[in-house]
Amino acid sequence: MKVPSSKLYDIIIVGGGPAGLNAALLLARCLRKVLLFDSGKPRNYKSQALHGFISRDGINPLELLRIAKEELSNYDVAFEEGRIVKADFFENDAFEVTDEEGKKFYSRKILLATGIVDQLPPIAGIDRLYGRSVHHCPYCDGWEVRLKPIAVVGGNGKSGLGLAASLTNWSDDIVLCTNGKSVSREEMEWMDMKEIRVETRKIARLEGRAGQLEKIIFEDGDSLERFALFFSSDKFQRSDLAEQLGCRFTDNGLIYTDKYLQTSVKGIFAAGDAAKDMQLAVIAAAEGAKAALVINKLLQKEEKKFHRAKLLRPM
Repeated sequence: MKVPSSKLYDIIIVGGGPAGLNAALLLARCLRKVLLFDSGKPRNYKSQALHGFISRDGINPLELLRIAKEELSNYDVAFEEGRIVKADFFENDAFEVTDEEGKKFYSRKILLATGIVDQLPPIAGIDRLYGRSVHHCPYCDGWEVRLKPIAVVGGNGKSGLGLAASLTNWSDDIVLCTNGKSVSREEMEWMDMKEIRVETRKIARLEGRAGQLEKIIFEDGDSLERFALFFSSDKFQRSDLAEQLGCRFTDNGLIYTDKYLQTSVKGIFAAGDAAKDMQLAVIAAAEGAKAALVINKLLQKEEKKFHRAKLLRPM
C-alpha cells in the first residue's frame, strides 16, 4: 500500500525541545513538509532559568519554547500535541508513527529529539526543591550558587566523586554526601586533595522553604546547612521509539549517531540530549539545525535519483 502524497510528510520530528524546534525551523525554510510532535514536558520543565544560550541567558525554559513556537507559526509546520507511542517501517521506504490516540502519520524521514529524563535520588523533600536549589548540571546552575555551601549526592550506584570535584570551579565549600555508600581509601585521599569533605551517613530528608534548600537532615538526626545540592544519578530515554525501530545504543544508553546525526537505521536521525553526552540546550539547538541540513540534502539527493529514473523510463 502506497501512502498518498497528501498524507506523506518529508519529516516527522518527535520532540518539541530546542533540537526539535530548531530542526523544524530550518526544514520549514527549506520548504519541507514538516510535522512536529510535542508532549509538552521538557527535561528542564522545573527549572526557573536556562543558561549558556547566547541572547537568551537566564530565560525561563518554557518561555524559550513559547518564543520558538511563535516564530514557527510564520512557517508551514504542522504541530501535534501528544506522544508518539509506536513507530514502524512502511511501504516504499516510508515510516508510520502512531500517537497515543491511535492516529497514524507517515513520513519519509524521522528525527528523534525525544530527550532524556533525570532520575532523582530517592530522598524525601528533593522533588519540591528540584529546579530551584537542587540541580544536576553545574554548567547550567553553578554560577548562581558560586561561593556558597554546596552538597553533592550520588545515586543509583553513582558515587558523585567526579561531580563534586568539578564543582570546585564554583565553590571551595563542598561536601560530598554518599548517602550510606562507603568510600575507598584512594577515593578519600582524592577528596582530601581536592579539599572536599566527605559525609557517609544516610540522608533522611531535605529541608527548605519556597524552593530554597536550607538543611540536609541525616538519619541520626544531625543536620548540615547547605545552600544548594547537585546530584549525580541515572538518566534514561524519555521515549522507546529508537528501540522500537532497532536503533543502536551507546554503552551510556544514548542513541548512537554518526557525525551526520544518522542513527544505525537508514532514514532515522537523532539530535539533542537523547543522543549526546554534552547535554546543553544550546548544543541541542545546534544539533537540530545540523540534522535539518543533513536531512534536506539527503531528500534532495533521493528526489534527484527519482526524477532521473522517471526521465529514463521507457514511454
